[in-house]
Amino acid sequence: MENLSRRSILTLGAALGLVAATEPAKAWAWSSANSIAGTDTVTDPWEVWDDDTDPLLVSLLDNNQIPAVNNAFKSWSRNGDPLPSGLPPALTTYLRKVNTLPAWADPAKLDRAAQFNKRMSMYLFLLYGLGSGIMSTVIPREARNVYWSEGGADMKARAAKTFTYGYDLNAPDAFKPTGYFMVTSHKTRLTHAAVRHLLPQSAKWRGVTDHPIPISNGDILITFHSLGTYVHRKLVEWRRFGLRMSTAEEEAFLHMWQVALHLLGVRDEFIPATWAAADEQSEYALTPLLAPTREGIDLADILLNLTSSVDLGVTKGFQREFARYLLSDEIGNWLQLPRHLVSRGVIEVGWPTYIRFREGLSPVMPETFTMFDRFVRGLAMLFLNNGSSPTQTPITIPTVNRPGS
Repeated sequence: MENLSRRSILTLGAALGLVAATEPAKAWAWSSANSIAGTDTVTDPWEVWDDDTDPLLVSLLDNNQIPAVNNAFKSWSRNGDPLPSGLPPALTTYLRKVNTLPAWADPAKLDRAAQFNKRMSMYLFLLYGLGSGIMSTVIPREARNVYWSEGGADMKARAAKTFTYGYDLNAPDAFKPTGYFMVTSHKTRLTHAAVRHLLPQSAKWRGVTDHPIPISNGDILITFHSLGTYVHRKLVEWRRFGLRMSTAEEEAFLHMWQVALHLLGVRDEFIPATWAAADEQSEYALTPLLAPTREGIDLADILLNLTSSVDLGVTKGFQREFARYLLSDEIGNWLQLPRHLVSRGVIEVGWPTYIRFREGLSPVMPETFTMFDRFVRGLAMLFLNNGSSPTQTPITIPTVNRPGS
């Protein structure tokens, strides 16, 4: 079930609109000449982890210092907050080093990205929440890493933390002192390092993984392509329905993701310099690697039930059919999503009409406007408020794996 034929890779690549896929997964040959580093080298990102962070987390875990660190982190949330007192000296030194934007960050582009995110928020919540969120369950390594780590045992809490990351990134002040995203990124990077140390201790994870150390730079690039590259391609696709997006906005949206990848510890030589470079890189780092797994099928069902717990104004059949519409029927079949063909007909006709009306290109409100609007706003509520409140969901560093793993 987990092996893709060449034909299904081609079909899936076309359905996602990510790449013009011509062959299955191949040895990494993407040159950093197309990265923001521009160094024209070829390095396998699946053999690169986080040399600055990993030894530190091993030390903190081995010395049982993580509970105290998590407690101290409760007072550290905004980018402009001072570092918490009482942290281990090595962690304080590390945070002083990384708690800054890269020299190549462009404040004007980040401001433009914030304005773009605000204008496109309804589409972004849909694509991130239902598109990228469900796509993550057919990325085998990501699905298995999530499932067998501590967060996999409580997917509601795990999803809330993921939503927090996305919300903080899309906030108008994401990279400013009043925003949260830089702090959220640092906590996420530390969490990744902890998982890299903990998961190899899980016998059940070792029994299903194809790589002995999780969350390499390559794995983070996969996540980027399932989020940033996927969303960008869908927005480009929806231009035919009347969606407006300028070249400057596209560049700003990419720049936001470039900075985000840097903050997560991805080397600049792997960060695509343009959307064309990102599309090319995704031929190695996303589409050929998608496949169903037992863990992913279970996680998809949990995530879809979480969104169903919020009043989206539609049936479960409509929700699952929209996931198929966004991701392809092939992925829907992998995840065993039941068909609801009446809903599919409504979506295929109604969604383009919904976009045209929202973009001011049609003066007549479509009959299905209220249904689509409630659906997207319901997803936004889950994304923004974790389904209950507008408070931040604390990101804590784990100290164990999934119980029984």
